[in-house]
Amino acid sequence: MVELEKKYEIGVRRFGFVNWIGVWTLYKKEILRFLNVWIQTLFSPLITSLLFLLVLSLAIGNERGNVLGVSFINFLAPGLIAMQVIQQAFSHSSSSIMIGKIQGNIVDVLYAPLTAGEVTIATILAACTRSIIIASISIVVFSFIIDLTIISFTYIIIFTFLSAFILGAVGFITGLWAEKFDHMATVTNFLIVPLSFLSGTFYSIDRLPSVLHTISELNPFFYMIDGFRYGFIGTADGSIIYGIIYLIILSFIIWYIAYLLYKRGYKIKF
Repeated sequence: MVELEKKYEIGVRRFGFVNWIGVWTLYKKEILRFLNVWIQTLFSPLITSLLFLLVLSLAIGNERGNVLGVSFINFLAPGLIAMQVIQQAFSHSSSSIMIGKIQGNIVDVLYAPLTAGEVTIATILAACTRSIIIASISIVVFSFIIDLTIISFTYIIIFTFLSAFILGAVGFITGLWAEKFDHMATVTNFLIVPLSFLSGTFYSIDRLPSVLHTISELNPFFYMIDGFRYGFIGTADGSIIYGIIYLIILSFIIWYIAYLLYKRGYKIKF
């Protein structure tokens, strides 16, 4: 009897406060997931950005004059790259959770010795990695097409990471909430795309009426794109420091919501 009790005794956690091996394994799995279909996940966003740049440059050109002290094309290009960073971070984490629920392989993560914090962080960081790769490729390709200069790598990295982290967390929440792909498309079409288009991607918010200008300053996507663009042109529509503080606070809030929902098993089974 004593031997049986010892045999089936609950073991002690052997990998410390954080299961680093488990986090790395889940992160690596998420990275391999989008690298296996790189044409769809990495190449397609680049083509979309290039098409926007081509169409708008041909339709509008530089006849609009300078925007924030630079040509319209140099103003537009960083905004297009930032928009893809935002959308692809959301797409990665939301599709990962949603597909896991539909195919039933989410149980592999549920049964693993990983806490809710470890799962959310690994998944969101993989979304950040995808966005950083897309941003890096886009910057290189765009530099061959237009005169794209970089004023500050620091601000580019900061705003790329914060933008991708926030949208990765939003995508994680959406993946838990969604019961079918139509639900994900609803969030994308009625929240992510409108906010990214109405955030100063294609224009300076100084051109907006005062009411719309104030509303734009409440839009977190505005600070994501404005801060990212600042790293290229050295001029911003809003306050860069305020934007960083705003996005840092928002990233913790959104991540914590994702953490609580996953910890409680919100809609993991349906």
